[in-house]
Amino acid sequence: MKLQLNERASASVLIIVLWVAFGLVSLALYFANSMSFELRAADNRAAAVQAEQAIAGAARYVSNVLAATQTQTQQRGTIPDTTLYDFEAVPVGDATFWVIGRWDQQQQRSTDVPNFGLVDEASKLNLNVATREMLEALPRMTPQLAAAIIDWRDADDEVTEGGAESQTYLRLNPPYRCKNGNFESVEELRLVTGAYLDILYGEDANLNGVLDPNENDSDVSPPTDNRDMRLDPGILEYLTVYSRQPATGTNVNRTQDVTALLQQKFDANRANQIVAALGPGGSGNVLQFYARSGMTREEFTQIEGDLVGTNTVGLVNVNTASEAVLACIPGIGTDKAGSLVASRRSNGGNLNTVAWVKDVLDENAIRLAGPWLTGRSYQFSADVAAVGHHGRGYARTRFVFDTTEGGKILYRQDLTHLGWALGPDARKTLLLAKELR
Repeated sequence: MKLQLNERASASVLIIVLWVAFGLVSLALYFANSMSFELRAADNRAAAVQAEQAIAGAARYVSNVLAATQTQTQQRGTIPDTTLYDFEAVPVGDATFWVIGRWDQQQQRSTDVPNFGLVDEASKLNLNVATREMLEALPRMTPQLAAAIIDWRDADDEVTEGGAESQTYLRLNPPYRCKNGNFESVEELRLVTGAYLDILYGEDANLNGVLDPNENDSDVSPPTDNRDMRLDPGILEYLTVYSRQPATGTNVNRTQDVTALLQQKFDANRANQIVAALGPGGSGNVLQFYARSGMTREEFTQIEGDLVGTNTVGLVNVNTASEAVLACIPGIGTDKAGSLVASRRSNGGNLNTVAWVKDVLDENAIRLAGPWLTGRSYQFSADVAAVGHHGRGYARTRFVFDTTEGGKILYRQDLTHLGWALGPDARKTLLLAKELR
């Protein structure tokens, strides 16, 4: 009997020991699993910090690229040759960054591979100076929204036909007043009545300039698209508020200053010939100056960077603007915009002058378009996407740089919330690199 009691006691102790061991093992597994999640979370946070630091490094890199371009060429308003710099999958320690650019609109891609490089802000219409007719010519733009844009930026409370002033906005919930001042960013359009998302974004829901799978699946997933294998962007693609030129150059309307510049660049005899060809009264703008001067293209390019016209804000760079933007310019329209783009491409697409336009447009078209055109650019945007180690920690920020102020950053906007913008190829490359480590 005593032996049986001892055996029962031993069995009970064994069961208790087993339960204690099981509990300890469970606790160990629980804490190990928790630590594993904590380690993974910490690793993801570290990757996110790496991505943010890579974006900061990319901003400094772009600023140096712009500064180097001005120094090397000794020509104000020169567009960087993106083939000379790295903008795709640039390593920064364990992180990597990309600067998302745009494909030529005449070579619209059905592929999901982005282009990489800087975007010229002068390739777009300036919201603060474009006329109502110019705005209405944009794809997806409505007459009502164009009128509302004019009312938003003008200083009075008079309602443009089809537009909106404070009485419209005060009926909203929450109510607010019409600004009656210049747009400070393109995103401010969200406050303007009639600026619906499909008009602003079009099919380009993540604003990366390429056709992503969700942008070519009809109504399966946002945004709504027509599944035609082409990306139809919204008006945000064509608008800016940053394009301006420095007003410190030689004004083409001041004969005395023009004469001094010509005498500095050429001999006195040639300078007098050019001044005589220009005649009295000034030229108004740089393109008309060249058309009237009788100068050769080679002569003109020597002084073009030193010239300014009556307008210095909102000029459109004819060397980088898309056909959609050029079609909005008075004197060009849809008929001549295609000819300009075709001629530009036949010249190699690497132009830094407005002189070639004289060979495409007639005298009347030059008179109408001249006040809006330039061959120089001073503001550029860099849409930087980055990942940390192992392709984690994705982040994206858009910067706008101004070369007239030494590469100063005028604007930055976090675009991370728009989602992945580098296409599936970059994701596959990152996954492959992770597996090989």
